[in-house]
Formats: sequence, structure tokens, C-alpha cells
Amino acid sequence: MPDDEWERFLRESVEGTADAPKEPSARARSVARRLRDEPEPEGWRTYSPNPPPPAVRRERRRLVGPLIAALVLAVVVAAGWFLGPFGGSEAEPPAAPETGRPSSAPPAESAARPTLDAPFRGSPAARWESGAAGITVPKAEATGWMDAAEVRRALDRSLTFLTETNLDADVLRGARPEKTPKLVNPHQEDVQTFLRTAFREPGPENDPLLLASRFDTARTHLVGDEVRTRGRLTYREGKQGALEVSADVTFVYPVVRAEGARDEVVRTVVRRETVMSWDDPAKVVTEPGTFSLLSYRLHVTNGGCGDSTGYFTPPFGEDRPEATTGDEIDPYDRSQELRDGSGDQCDKATRS
Repeated sequence: MPDDEWERFLRESVEGTADAPKEPSARARSVARRLRDEPEPEGWRTYSPNPPPPAVRRERRRLVGPLIAALVLAVVVAAGWFLGPFGGSEAEPPAAPETGRPSSAPPAESAARPTLDAPFRGSPAARWESGAAGITVPKAEATGWMDAAEVRRALDRSLTFLTETNLDADVLRGARPEKTPKLVNPHQEDVQTFLRTAFREPGPENDPLLLASRFDTARTHLVGDEVRTRGRLTYREGKQGALEVSADVTFVYPVVRAEGARDEVVRTVVRRETVMSWDDPAKVVTEPGTFSLLSYRLHVTNGGCGDSTGYFTPPFGEDRPEATTGDEIDPYDRSQELRDGSGDQCDKATRS
């Protein structure tokens, strides 16, 4: 009701009208007296956007609490993510993939000793990837007699050769590789003979460690199911248009004694350089889907010295040799090529 109509109603209720005069009621007199004696409240029937109504203010206060909590949580999560790799967590930020030969050895790590829960602690391998993920495979492009798709298949099979001989759980525990002989050119008789005898009758003349990593489970147990790797595949056009694939990979195996005290973790570090030739069947006697093994070199740290038994024999405690016959070498330094005959000497590792 408009104000002027409301006032007229009250006035007529108190004073009466010309048409129907009457005595005002007690309620009407009370209302008239209040209107006359009390000032009208400010804005009592009007809307003002400022300040906001109390209900809106309370709602804002209720929103501020969760907002602050969310911001605090975000800061905590971010801090945990940032500090996790560096502030006491066993996880380390992974190293970028290796796409070329490094210019220097990886920097020194902390002096922390490896444990069963953190077997790579204190070594560059703490930041390396596990298994095949640590081996960089280049983009496939047409090369020699192969188109891009064929190069891709050759790279995949080259990687299969490396993973079975150095990462397969059964082979690491002494089994014979099953896929490897099928990947090697069956007409490469010397290699096929080696593969047939080395895993059946291992010895100095037929040492399976030249191509595969193996441990004697009666003496040594691997720690967990992770092998850290660092390396890459490269390729180029070889002789007679062949696709020549080179692999340069370092494998790190944490191990403990099979019996007795098993709190000492030793890392066996194996670096392998392998060259495989995927020949054109129209020019070389071979079978499709197989390669010829051109060369292989390796260097082993904490793998044992002396005559080969067909297994790596990591030294524990007092078994470590006091004297060495080779040079001091950093097994994690991938900035230099392996030298010929590097697997025949017992070098002293500057770190392991």
C-alpha cells in the first residue's frame, strides 16, 4: 500500500470520516500515537544494496573457510610434490632420456648406502628408468634397403634381443633365452654354435655372460623386480645397404646373498655395446626378420673376477678383492666408448 494511502487510512481510522464518524478504537489510538511520537526507521520498507543483508555476509563467511582450506591443501600438495623427490622420499626425479653420448660422467651422488627398500640409493641409477623404459629408441626413417615401417620392426626386434638377454626374469635367474636364437641369422654358424653351447655348458670358452646377464640363484638373489637402465639405440646404413643397429646400454642389478646375512646390497653394473646388421636377403644369405651379430663388448663392475662360471658372482663383505689388474673406472660414465678387451680385466670401480 502506498504511504499516502496508509496515512489516510490511519488518519480516517483515528479522526473518522465525514460520511461515517465514529470513536477511534484503542488500537487505532495507539498506532496514531506511535506514528506521531516515533521517527520512521531508515529504509524500513525500502531496498538498499549497501551494505549487503546479513544472510549474504554469513554466506560469504561460510565460503571463506572452505576456500582457505582448499588453498592450504593445494599448497601442502604442491610442497609434497616438490619436496618428495628431494626432501627425504626414496623417489628421485627421473633423468631425461639419453639421446646422444653424454659429454661427461653423471655427478656424484650422496654417500647413502643402498638398502633392501632403496637398492639404488647413492648411485646415478636412482634417477634412471626401469627396464626397457631406460633405453631410448629413435624415430624410424627409411634407411638402406628398408622403408620406415621395416626399420621400426628391426628396432623393436633389436630391443627384444636386449631385453630378453639382460632383463628377462628367467634368464637373469639362469634360464636359457628362448627368443634370442630365433632373432639371430641362422646362417651365422659361429654365433648359433655359441648360443647352443654357452647356456648348456658355460665356461671360459663359451661364456654366456658375453651376451646375457645371469646370476646363480644358489648364491645370489636379485633385490625386488627392478633393473635400472640407461642407454640408447642408433642406426645407420651399413654394408650393402644393410640397416646397422648399435646398442649402448648400462644395466644396474641390485643383489644380496642367497643365504646368511642379507642386509648387504651390492650393485652389479654391466655396460654393453652391441652391433646388429639387418641384411638385405637379396644380397646376403640370411632369413627375413633376423640379424647378423657384428660385434659385442661389455664391462662389468661387481660381477666377479677370474674364470667364468656362466654367472655373475658379486663379491660380498670380505670377498671383495684387495688388488685389481685393470684400471680405475666409473661404471656410470657413459661419455666414452668401451675399449676392446674391457671385459677381460678386473678394474677397480670408483663407485658402484
